[in-house]
Amino acid sequence: MDNEPYGQLMAHARDTLALGQVAALLAWDQETMMPRQGAPARAEQVGALEAAIHARDCDARVGDWLAALAEADLAPMAQRNVALIGRRHRRAVRVPGALAVALAAKTSRAQGVWAAARAENDFAAFAPALAEIVDLKREEAACLAQDGAAYDALLDQYEPGMTAARLTTLFDGLGQALAARRAEIAPRAGGEPRIAGVFPAQRQSALAPELARVFGYTLDAGRIDTAVHPFCSGAGRDVRVTTRIDEADPTGNIFSLIHEMGHAVYEQSIDPDRALTPVGTYASMGVHESQSRLFENQIGRSRAFAEWLFPAMEGALGPLGPKTPEGLWRALNRVEPGFIRTEADEVHYNLHIILRFGLERDLIAGDLAVAALEDAWNASYAALFGHQVPTPAEGVLQDVHWSIGAFGYFPSYTIGNLYAAELFSAMEKAIPDLDAKMAAGDLGPVRAWLAPRIHAPGAERDPEALIAAAIGRPPGEAALIDYLQRKFRGLYPAD
Repeated sequence: MDNEPYGQLMAHARDTLALGQVAALLAWDQETMMPRQGAPARAEQVGALEAAIHARDCDARVGDWLAALAEADLAPMAQRNVALIGRRHRRAVRVPGALAVALAAKTSRAQGVWAAARAENDFAAFAPALAEIVDLKREEAACLAQDGAAYDALLDQYEPGMTAARLTTLFDGLGQALAARRAEIAPRAGGEPRIAGVFPAQRQSALAPELARVFGYTLDAGRIDTAVHPFCSGAGRDVRVTTRIDEADPTGNIFSLIHEMGHAVYEQSIDPDRALTPVGTYASMGVHESQSRLFENQIGRSRAFAEWLFPAMEGALGPLGPKTPEGLWRALNRVEPGFIRTEADEVHYNLHIILRFGLERDLIAGDLAVAALEDAWNASYAALFGHQVPTPAEGVLQDVHWSIGAFGYFPSYTIGNLYAAELFSAMEKAIPDLDAKMAAGDLGPVRAWLAPRIHAPGAERDPEALIAAAIGRPPGEAALIDYLQRKFRGLYPAD
């Protein structure tokens, strides 16, 4: 394109995005490879890198280029790139550079503090660091929100256009539907098969390459490591995933891998011609989570996929407890309240998100002090699940998100569940033999359906518009409620 301001703007954006990928690699290294005593130096490195990125985002030339392009006749993708850069620039200039650096350095240090506190079951050891992060996030939110709601400004970073008011309405309706499902299931629960035994880490790890093959995660452009909290990091031809392994329960490892591979396949499948451009990134964290939740639940925990997964697990791990694919399917979808979000069944999972949403919204609003957070968590959990939290590691300390300053991220999991249900419903109609393909471990048709609709487009549309274009209508919660009702009535049929 022969447009000098656009070319200059895109060259600047390319280098800024490349620096962001370097920051992601440093974060990955910190969680997987870095020696513990490297934390202070890493905080300085991350702070320096954040200062450079923030300065580039705030660069006055970006504003000048954007102004010069305001009336330009640009192709649609160029228009979208300009719009996305403009959104990022407007957010950046509202946040002082010193605050951005302080947040980067503080959260880098806090990750190690959180991990140690979690290992020791000691929330008090983490609370001072968290209190500092909350103060900084409140300050950031005030800068971003201007006359709007502080929490909405943080939420907008992960799900553009979403608000706490919309989420509250959505979560109220979804919570009621989930409570109805739970009440329906409760009298019939109990006696489901359970996976039992000792499953050595080495044998669990041996299954990972086969899962990568089936789900389409290209290991030549990725790698698998372990971390305290599973995550996916990277873009394009370097996308890395992590998992954690419990030798008494291989499902945590398997489904962490499947979940993170959903993220990874999305990143590996964005149009490579758009690499290091704003359009060449993900549409939103809700869309990102839709891919991981779709792989994990609609596919990974389906009755059809159990036909492939059962012999794969038995071959790698030995006897599981359940003796048939049907038994494995029932074991993987057993409904019971649990303390750990990442291990929750689909009926309870979104209740975990509703709990976190309420707490972090109140923290940012100043209605909840960090000193009172553990008690508030425990009380909310008891109200939603009917049980007392036994330890901080199974409660307020279980997630990494607040230690890295990711306030506003948790709702993206439920948004992702809504989008995943919508996409799977459309996919079922488009692929008549979908169950047979999943039973054979052939997910090529799934990826072929997703690639042009969700993966390759990257951020060329706003998230809700992207999903709407894929399914032919605006997304809502009905598909998720219908999916859960059909699935769990099949698992727990009426007498």
